[in-house]
Amino acid sequence: MTRISWASALALGAALAMPAAAQEWSLEAAAEPYAGTQLDVLFLDRPGYAAALQMIPEFTERTGITVNVTTVPYENALGEQVRDFVAGGDLDIALIDLVWIGNFAENGWIVPITEFTENPDLVDPNLNLDDFFPLLLDAFGSWGGVTYGLPFDNYSGLLFYNRCMLEEAGFDRPPETWQEVMDTYGPALTKDGRYAFALQSKRNETQSADSFARFLWPFGGSFLDAEFRSNLLSPESQAGLQFRQDLMQFMPEGIVAWDHAETVNALAQGDVAMITEWSSFYFTLTNPDTSTIVDCLGVAPEPEGPAGRRPALGGFSLAVASQADEAERAAGWLLIQWLTSAENAERYLRLGGVPGRQAVYEIPGVAEEFAFVPALVESWQEGVPEFRPRFAEWPEITEIVQEHGTRMMLGEVSVEEGARLIGEQMEAVLEAAGYYDGTKPLVQ
Repeated sequence: MTRISWASALALGAALAMPAAAQEWSLEAAAEPYAGTQLDVLFLDRPGYAAALQMIPEFTERTGITVNVTTVPYENALGEQVRDFVAGGDLDIALIDLVWIGNFAENGWIVPITEFTENPDLVDPNLNLDDFFPLLLDAFGSWGGVTYGLPFDNYSGLLFYNRCMLEEAGFDRPPETWQEVMDTYGPALTKDGRYAFALQSKRNETQSADSFARFLWPFGGSFLDAEFRSNLLSPESQAGLQFRQDLMQFMPEGIVAWDHAETVNALAQGDVAMITEWSSFYFTLTNPDTSTIVDCLGVAPEPEGPAGRRPALGGFSLAVASQADEAERAAGWLLIQWLTSAENAERYLRLGGVPGRQAVYEIPGVAEEFAFVPALVESWQEGVPEFRPRFAEWPEITEIVQEHGTRMMLGEVSVEEGARLIGEQMEAVLEAAGYYDGTKPLVQ
């Protein structure tokens, strides 16, 4: 009789005790019934999607499932999908911003993942939902206690800065508080045609999420109070919005028209010293083809406000569309599961994506190689899940915030008057939706 160690014997026994599906499951075998299926999905023109596009050919080769990707600007993504779902169109996978999840779920456009996770033929035994940052799985993929999607293109707000410009101005570290930005860094770095800070503020979701909301939470403010009434006239919200207005003296002229591209490029070309931007732009700023400050780039958490460090939170999930047929649903799930898997997380990171898996950031050397990782992980461990309200009416409310938030920055209305207008119009939307008469529960 061959002698084996107790450890080997225990391992062998454990393997024999494992369910057959766990031992035998493979992507190829799971996909075999769906070979030839074609999937249609919308992507954005951002680094995380470019990374996925490099990975998808392998998925097709292994499964025989074709993925047809249409790339659109962010501003078009919601409308394109809504029109497709209302018309019973071709999209098989939904790309869901965290503030769209309520709209998609309440309209029945997406399928709970239990349809697939309860099917041993489709669920990878290594799926391990617990490996996703809980904040991301809840904010991006869940609604009403039901999980519909898996985090795919994940963002945290970070402070990117030109270390060389700061050192030339006498600073040996980035600002730790917003008040430091205002009192010390702003005056010292705004000179000779260059500016201390740029805040992307274009009149679209950038104004709502990247500009307006960014100065509510760190100052203790919020869009709504516990009764779903506007909280924008509270002293804390007013302090944050007034701070944003005052900080404009250290920003380039025309900042109200700047989107992500202009803001990132201004830092990359040495025209501004600091920006608060999404984590995914790290790869643009470290690419010598697009950035002149690669050797001077620094990354830190967003500055603290009076209420502490409350960094911006953004990102997307991928979910199976309910309008897909049975084969398309199964094939769509296999793609989503594979793209967001722990197995692919490091590859996705190295191609320019930002995975939502915790384990990838614990790999030795990753935090040192990718300088944005420590601040990213900190923000996802302590972030604000409701950085923007996630209820189904947000797409309508964001239009209101964009209009009057822009008017505030342009000086067409005061901070107080702009907040009052937003509050009144926001409450009118919520009243019509039934939040105040008990038709809808007060949940975000």
